[in-house]
Amino acid sequence: MRRRTQPSPARPSRARPRRQRLGQHFLSDPRILGRIADALLLSGHETVLEIGPGRGALTEALSRRARRVIAIEVDRRLAAALRETFADRPDVSIVEGDVRSVSFGELAGGPYLLAGNVPYYITTPIVFQALRRPRPDRAVFLVQREVAERMAAAAGDPAYGALSANIQAFARVELLFAVSAGAFQPPPKVESAVVRLTPLAHPAVAESDEEDYRRLVQDTFALRRKQMRRALRTITGRSPDEVDSILERAGIAPAARPETIAPDRFAKLLAAMKGEARR
Repeated sequence: MRRRTQPSPARPSRARPRRQRLGQHFLSDPRILGRIADALLLSGHETVLEIGPGRGALTEALSRRARRVIAIEVDRRLAAALRETFADRPDVSIVEGDVRSVSFGELAGGPYLLAGNVPYYITTPIVFQALRRPRPDRAVFLVQREVAERMAAAAGDPAYGALSANIQAFARVELLFAVSAGAFQPPPKVESAVVRLTPLAHPAVAESDEEDYRRLVQDTFALRRKQMRRALRTITGRSPDEVDSILERAGIAPAARPETIAPDRFAKLLAAMKGEARR
């Protein structure tokens, strides 16, 4: 399993050189690999999709706990090496490709769990992809520690933002443990952390409103320095009276700032906006 951050000046491994443009940092600490695999709460009957298997250290740990592992690797040379490593393991499949273009549900062919490294520079699109239907039963990610803290932050916390609201509307977030830079070879320039996402049985918004919810949250936090009355007027182009009516029905104070609005309130705001549009 690898952690991707900015490329390090350290020399690449002679056995399997890392790709500088991918900023590859390989996690090899068996204790941490075991904790990540255990965090999926596997019973031995599941299909696990792994993002960024790298040299296959986490793949091996997962394969000892799951019925089937499907590892998605973008690096052609690493994918070839993984196929060789797991050639005699029918329970492990290697898929070469960009994870952002993969349909997790189609690839799994049924219920699945998700695990692996999420590169810091594309964390948001990958996490959003993981929370689109059909969602995994659980997902465990190794991400930059700062990102993990934002994912788990509650409304009103300094770290709370669009990422927090977008994830927490659809999943319970648990920040499990930190991973130091020294656990990687070569060490990255940032600290990492492991988070577990468990999709909610009853998300804050209906399936038909999910994309509208994400767009509303993103647009609102783009104006996070503004009060909600001004932000909503800017986003919708509606009159002050219309905006005040919407905010009242959503239970949001006009002077509130976006970082104080919890996911369920954003859901109520979206419902109020749609109700106003139908009047």
